[in-house]
Amino acid sequence: MSYPTDPEFANVEITSRHANLRTETRSGRTQVRSLGAQRWAIKGRYNDLKRSEFAPVFAFVMAQKGGVEEFTIVPPVVSNTQGTASGAAQSSASHSAGDNTVSVDGLTGTIKAGDFVKFASHDKVYMLTAERSGSGVMTIQPPLVQAIPNNDALTYNSVPFKVRLENDIQEWSLSGFDKYNFEIDLIEVL
Repeated sequence: MSYPTDPEFANVEITSRHANLRTETRSGRTQVRSLGAQRWAIKGRYNDLKRSEFAPVFAFVMAQKGGVEEFTIVPPVVSNTQGTASGAAQSSASHSAGDNTVSVDGLTGTIKAGDFVKFASHDKVYMLTAERSGSGVMTIQPPLVQAIPNNDALTYNSVPFKVRLENDIQEWSLSGFDKYNFEIDLIEVL
């Protein structure tokens, strides 16, 4: 099930959440340890929707039963590469969980640093940390959460995020005559 694409958000925030432990001593020395997990959080805001635009969106949200159900969302603009990539890109070898480089083939053009990508074999979304032109080694963050096989398809345009509602309480406001304002908070499902 996919989140409605119409109407579009007026504003989108995407946050990277890393699971780290921090300890700070009284002298100010800080120690940080990574627990090796990362998730994306997405906040979408709508402004001044008419009831006919708002009602189907909120009906979809209500069907999610708070944070119970999972669905996909393709955030506008940022879910497409900034580069000129085309072709059926795929992994050109199998890679293990924990790898932050993946060899790809079938790619023509470029995928830019900061672009999102997703492998067909699992739901995690990754970000390129360096530009990749054509086939070769692609550098991503976070590291792979699970192994990917050889010839695993790579999505670099219309990248779908698998999410759920982050909160069980959903509210909206009505201002003026028929002007609905609504904000939705989503968290990536791993």
